[in-house]
Amino acid sequence: MATEPDGYLSGLFSLEGRTALVTGGSSGIGRAIAGALAGAGARVVVLARKEPELAATVAELTAAGGEAAWVSADLSTRDGIRAGAEAAAGVFGEPDVLVNCAGINLRPPFGELGEEVWDTTMTVNLEAPFLLGQRFGPGMAERGYGRIIHVTSQQAHRAFVQSGAYGVSKGALESLARSQAEAWSPYGVTANTLVPGFVMTPLNQRLSSDPEKVAALAARTMTGRNGLPEDFAGAAVFLASPASAYVTGHSLFVDGGFSVH
Repeated sequence: MATEPDGYLSGLFSLEGRTALVTGGSSGIGRAIAGALAGAGARVVVLARKEPELAATVAELTAAGGEAAWVSADLSTRDGIRAGAEAAAGVFGEPDVLVNCAGINLRPPFGELGEEVWDTTMTVNLEAPFLLGQRFGPGMAERGYGRIIHVTSQQAHRAFVQSGAYGVSKGALESLARSQAEAWSPYGVTANTLVPGFVMTPLNQRLSSDPEKVAALAARTMTGRNGLPEDFAGAAVFLASPASAYVTGHSLFVDGGFSVH
């Protein structure tokens, strides 16, 4: 008997009835992921700091037919992380999908890297994903379905362009995903990472403002171009959906072949 493609694909990838929390969801890769999850049917809470960008993102998602809301929170302190988590859970209920995309990219020369930069980097890039996972992961396990997705970096695997504390935080974030996978995957909760190549986003403004460096980075890929935020839509929906139930503790490179060229 023939299967209707739409019905088959919905069974694999639909997020209808699911709630997603996307940190850093008001710009760059996070914004593209929020749009993709909303397009797949999820109720999406976008969490970041800047209210105008948050409001614009949610207006865009709702105009496209999605169900979305925003929460402004400061992920650079433990109190801010916890307050943001509770506010986010109060919108549509406990999330089924947690996407940790918020990040800070402070990379002074390593010999000049002070404790303040180290602490801020580790809090935003690593501690926030850990605390949010501790807050929401057990509930996902109790309900029997959960997806935790971290956005990391090439610097989690190799040092270049002054990786500094940023690279350390992203390497640890991949280890966090494996620990979360080990703890909760027996209960239907997967934890994975998306590993971008060089993507033209505000976070990479220092490099993207240099045309020669941008061209050199594009030449390191196999596709001949640098990444765009929308390149992450399909991978994010896959990792958030029932289709990825047997994929956990994994780092999925979305980098145009940058890492293997």
